[in-house]
Amino acid sequence: MDLSKVMFELKSEPGFREQVGMILIHNGVVRGYSRDGKKVKKLKVSYDYEKIYRIKESYEKRDGIFKILIEAREGEFFPGDDLLWIVVAGDIRENVKRVLSEVLEEIKSRAVHKEEIFED
Repeated sequence: MDLSKVMFELKSEPGFREQVGMILIHNGVVRGYSRDGKKVKKLKVSYDYEKIYRIKESYEKRDGIFKILIEAREGEFFPGDDLLWIVVAGDIRENVKRVLSEVLEEIKSRAVHKEEIFED
């Protein structure tokens, strides 16, 4: 995701200046270790894009939310690679923080499949 381009386009949308007071960005990257401490060589990732779309559409209807952008990358990735971008623009921090957190949790629990490949 090109954040400069995204921010420019987002700020150019009608209603942005009147409705947005906060933008939060999540950038998920491949960790070099698993949750149990094993060294990760690479990660295979796939997404259910239809579920992601439904999650996005549902949360964009929440009070105070102007727009949600999501970029989820599939394939094989290595530690440090970008996997998931979520951008939430809205009115106040209480609304924006809550929605970013909930969107992230829903995507991670309902729409992603990951397989860690470990170092030998």
